[in-house]
Amino acid sequence: MTGPDAPAALRATGLGFRYRARGGWALKDCEFTVPEGRITALVGRNGAGKSTLLHLAGGLLRPRTGEIRVLGAVPGTPEARTKVALLTQDKPLYPRFTVAETLLMGDKLNTTWDRKAAEDVVAAGGIASTARVGELSPGQRTRVALALALGKRPELLLLDEPMADLDPVVRGEIMAVLMTEAAERGTSILLSSHVLPELEQTCDWVVVLRDGHVELSEDADTLREAHALVTGHANQVGTLAGHTVVHRRGAGRQTTALVRRRGPLKGDWHVERAGLEDVLLGYLRAGEAAGTEAAA
Repeated sequence: MTGPDAPAALRATGLGFRYRARGGWALKDCEFTVPEGRITALVGRNGAGKSTLLHLAGGLLRPRTGEIRVLGAVPGTPEARTKVALLTQDKPLYPRFTVAETLLMGDKLNTTWDRKAAEDVVAAGGIASTARVGELSPGQRTRVALALALGKRPELLLLDEPMADLDPVVRGEIMAVLMTEAAERGTSILLSSHVLPELEQTCDWVVVLRDGHVELSEDADTLREAHALVTGHANQVGTLAGHTVVHRRGAGRQTTALVRRRGPLKGDWHVERAGLEDVLLGYLRAGEAAGTEAAA
């Protein structure tokens, strides 16, 4: 159930935001809904508006136009703050605090606090409670920041590229923590990431931003079923009429395209089912020289 009356982790209507100093709109006319209980991938090129959207959802920014709601509440209000946790790219922590002091701070600042949950996230990384935050590795600091976020037992967890500086092993460990949180507690998670292969197995909803607009907000399995990778002779592109050619690239007389099917495909095409990574790459590349072609 994803209609207007369905429970939503995140819902935006006519959402727009611009930074006065920069000029131009970081987000404009954004309309989308993310259902509750999903692990959602927020994907877009640099400058697409991902961080701005997460900061709006976390209550750090206010919309210039339209509105955004998190779990039915206005971001930044007391109601929203008790339900939502935001972990930003810079993972702000006090470097002189020990890990134990950092978690104690989380206890004091939150009306709801699960000490064991926070300590378990830290302990799983082999981090001593007496270690000072400033002496930890990037992966360890990410664990401590995530422990702070999960310790408040949020219903919605917003993550802005939290694993960008981590090696693949540590990223895998953090993703496992997030998947467990979603499976065992039904926590809604919105994760901004450039590491597309990792999203294939973990995310079941997708939001794609392009140039400040929401290009997609859909179920991941639906996207896989609806799209296909087709390869064939370039002179038969006309047979794709009636379908949406998301992105096409050519090499000589051969062309390969990501197609959103609107029925059976005609022509002599080699057809492969698209994976989520293929779909995301196609929409991120849409508008390049090879072009986004929507057949009438």
